[in-house]
Amino acid sequence: MYFQILRQNNGNYVRRDTTHSKNASPTFAKSLNKSRIKFFDIMKKKLASVSLLLLAFAANAQMTTTSTTPSIEKPEYNKWSIELNGGVNKPTRAMTPGYATESLNLFHGDLGVRYMFNPKFGVKLDVGYDQFTEKDNTPDFESRYVRASLQGVINVGRALNFETWTNTIGILAHGGFGVSQISTETGFGGQDYMAHGIAGLTGQIKLSNRVALTGDLTGIINGRQNWNFDGMGNTTTDSFDGILLNASVGLTFYLGKNEKHADWYSEENERLNKLEDRVTTIETGLIDSDKDGVADLYDLEPNTIAGVAVNTKGQSIDNNQNGVPDELESYLEKTYGQNGKGATNSTVEELINGGYVNVYFDFNSSKPTNASLSGVDFLVKYLKNNPGKSADIVGYADEIGKTSYNTELSRKRAEAVKKVAVNAGIDASRLNVIANGEDTSVNKNSKEARQIVRRVTFQVK
Repeated sequence: MYFQILRQNNGNYVRRDTTHSKNASPTFAKSLNKSRIKFFDIMKKKLASVSLLLLAFAANAQMTTTSTTPSIEKPEYNKWSIELNGGVNKPTRAMTPGYATESLNLFHGDLGVRYMFNPKFGVKLDVGYDQFTEKDNTPDFESRYVRASLQGVINVGRALNFETWTNTIGILAHGGFGVSQISTETGFGGQDYMAHGIAGLTGQIKLSNRVALTGDLTGIINGRQNWNFDGMGNTTTDSFDGILLNASVGLTFYLGKNEKHADWYSEENERLNKLEDRVTTIETGLIDSDKDGVADLYDLEPNTIAGVAVNTKGQSIDNNQNGVPDELESYLEKTYGQNGKGATNSTVEELINGGYVNVYFDFNSSKPTNASLSGVDFLVKYLKNNPGKSADIVGYADEIGKTSYNTELSRKRAEAVKKVAVNAGIDASRLNVIANGEDTSVNKNSKEARQIVRRVTFQVK
């Protein structure tokens, strides 16, 4: 409906209806059309600005950011994704009589950026492109439809607890509003701007934690559409007229440093998994492998010889720090003499090869600690009493630092012990150096545990 503004002689203004015809009052209609075009230009610029901002945020989604304010709780799932789709379209209304498209008309494409506030709700900004051409045996035409839409997203799969029966299938519902443009060279030869509402469903199949295959059905209804989709004639109403359907397949790419995206994250499952892990850790930790009365969870020496006294940390009591448990050392002295002198070869050899005679080192050092030199003395006395025997000197390091560096450090430690033994009278040909590198049998985050693997052991043969 158009109106004319008239001024009466008394200076008052009145409004008078003219006609419902689009051809009436050409000057006013032209002015009104210019205002509408200006409005849509402004809307397009604003949506373009928002698009650039969202794309910028998405591009930085995987970058690590720092903040002077500590975070109370970081999300355990990724929130950003990029969607790329292609398929077919079908304008179901607002076609000029005699003109038609194929039932499945090529081409449709859309690109979107999505952000999930949580596993169930999010928002996305996307742009779409559709091309329309004539059906066989109908008049020729070609037109294009371009849109930009801001939509809310509901993760139907998570809302309906799909995770209770599948981890690879999902459904998203989306809907919102935007602006559109129809353009053609064969019809009215210009651009027609309009607003639209949009809604659809997206099926998902998770291919990996970074990619999902999607299939989408979307419906669009236009408001204030002046020209039909074919561009050859005017629409019949001024309100909601044009309806467009899209069917497409595509890929969704998930961004972020976390393992899962919000689309596939289940808070309940994650809580249960963490609880199960904690229970398993406790059950495993309460096992006492060496039967010394200290659970493995707290045992810094989980391979203590049976029957040897230990402290509250499960370590063999070795007050003189010579690498031989005091209780065992006392037994050897009483039974076989000082430091095992007089012991049977098999008994002493069993102790040495069993790892009860060790030489220890400080962090990042290849110099044996003074207290553990008695371990070298134990080996030297054995080799002197058994001239037909030889020994492997095996060096170890903890897991702090590069593996290659630690392997070389373990070799230097073994060489240092060999040098002490040679200076004590053992021929170098009877001593073989082996670099075993990092000992991964203990918790590398434990300072005390790391200390007992910075060592050299012996194997007599």
